[in-house]
Amino acid sequence: TLASTAGRTIHPNDHVNLGQSSNDVVPTAIRVSAQLAVIEDLLPALKHLRRTIDKRGKALGKVVKTGRTHLMDAMPLTFAQEFGAWSSQLASAEARLDDTLKRLRRLPIGGTAIGTGINAHPQFGRKVARALSTMTGARFESADDKFEGIATQDDAVELSGQLNVLAVALIKIANDLRWMNSGPLGGLGEIELPALQPGSSIMPGKVNPVIPEATVMAAAQVMGHHTAVTVAGQSGNFQLNVALPLIAANLLESIQLLSNVSRLLADSTIARLKVRRDNVDAALARNPILVTALNPIIGYEKAAAIAKRAYAEQRPVIEIAREDSGLSDAELDTLLDPAELTKGGIHEGAGGG
Repeated sequence: TLASTAGRTIHPNDHVNLGQSSNDVVPTAIRVSAQLAVIEDLLPALKHLRRTIDKRGKALGKVVKTGRTHLMDAMPLTFAQEFGAWSSQLASAEARLDDTLKRLRRLPIGGTAIGTGINAHPQFGRKVARALSTMTGARFESADDKFEGIATQDDAVELSGQLNVLAVALIKIANDLRWMNSGPLGGLGEIELPALQPGSSIMPGKVNPVIPEATVMAAAQVMGHHTAVTVAGQSGNFQLNVALPLIAANLLESIQLLSNVSRLLADSTIARLKVRRDNVDAALARNPILVTALNPIIGYEKAAAIAKRAYAEQRPVIEIAREDSGLSDAELDTLLDPAELTKGGIHEGAGGG
């Protein structure tokens, strides 16, 4: 040890701890550990989830389904478009995290007690940041204003906020999957998620979407952690934040929860889901909202009447349109083609305006 080889008495305060304080060491440790957890665990997990979504979306690129707004039937889209929105959410989350890390990497080490750097060598902070960068392969830098890094934890609160946004995105994705899987007979039944359990403990054959449900719970925990971190961040009275242990524990657990559940969602749900084409195609054929494409040609009121009649008579909208729109079969086949409607725009035969 240093004490046994120094040839003189080593004092823990006079020598070992002369140039540092828990006041700058602990905030530095929070920043280093959180930065590494995001870089080594969370970002790779998000990339894996996004790649899995993109792969499944590409494979289902030509499968058209009913879109939904307000949980009601809406214009059609492809599975690739629906999955693509999830992927874009995750890409945005990655970008926000990358941006936050630019501030989190500023280390207050060397500020010692309150930020003045009393009893510390002037180069201590820069040398520690350089050594940590070399050891970890991640970028760290000495904070220009060490008073800020000790008195406040705004950068940690910001990171927690980005984790909160990611939790929101994961809940949205998980709940979409739950709705799409609902049924299998009395719900939407668009997809079939893999069975990861024998079934309900009392209802034989009932298989629940346990991974999306676990995702929702993990994300809810992250949201709770963020509320606590936000309150803790307010506890930076004058020159020291006194809630550092809470910030550290919640921040690191949130990163781990999101990392783990992202991989589970990718490998145990999205990679293995099956599309129930019979249900998807049947719902699309009955969707009266396809008539929206006729608005520019026959007008909103006439299109609405066709949609309402199709719904009331439980008939495909194209059948009613052939009877009531005044358009030819060829025109309707083109205008009401669900695959063409996923491309947007004003379709052939429509007037300007």
